[in-house]
Amino acid sequence: MNKALRKAVIAGNWKMNKTPAEAAALINEMKPLVAGADCDVVLCVPYVDIPAALEAAKGSNIKIGAENVHFKASGAYTGEISAEMLTALGVEYVVIGHSERRQYFGETDQTVNLRSLAALKAGLKAIICVGETLEQRELGYTETLLKYQTKMALTNVTKEQLKNVIIAYEPVWAIGTGVTATDEQANEGNKYVRDAIAEVYGADVAETVTVQYGGSMNAKNAEGLLDKEHVDGGLIGGASLKAADFSVIVKAASR
Repeated sequence: MNKALRKAVIAGNWKMNKTPAEAAALINEMKPLVAGADCDVVLCVPYVDIPAALEAAKGSNIKIGAENVHFKASGAYTGEISAEMLTALGVEYVVIGHSERRQYFGETDQTVNLRSLAALKAGLKAIICVGETLEQRELGYTETLLKYQTKMALTNVTKEQLKNVIIAYEPVWAIGTGVTATDEQANEGNKYVRDAIAEVYGADVAETVTVQYGGSMNAKNAEGLLDKEHVDGGLIGGASLKAADFSVIVKAASR
């Protein structure tokens, strides 16, 4: 991390977990554990949990986000949620392009870009996910793919809008598998992302963008990962559902 240049952000991605009552209870357990953190603390929760999460987080340093957003403001898109709906609730962040959305729900680089543009236009902070599969890594395509995905996601995003963008490098082979990239692999992947931003917006701008690592970061490995130059925080899955574990990661990012 380089806090002199960019924000450290620890964001929990709860996925399809927790009822509203359970969400409120977990946030109330977390609040004293992460109070005073020297990094931004975000929890991205299921749509139905958002009102309860916002109420529970009120007055604390925890910000609430959503896990996805549609690219249209309204229309015949059954089951989808617009950026305007999220901002009306009071949501500040949204995860876009998570590997599970790409794998199970047909998300593409093009729809990731459209969702990102819609979120940014509505004033949301977008956590945009990029990452390679194990096969792509083994074929030597990691740098090419990460740069392509990053540039595609940021197509038509202005330099001003980029201030509200976080990129999360999440190697698909390390999501929910228990396998984590080494500290060096995470730093290398994050650097590829930053290099892609530099190629579009310039090196000075790229140095200000928060690039998280998002592949099975947990209480045991967070310190080593966050010690790397280009790892500016984490997009946390399973560990964000345990208050004690999540707080250890937040403390590691607060050093």
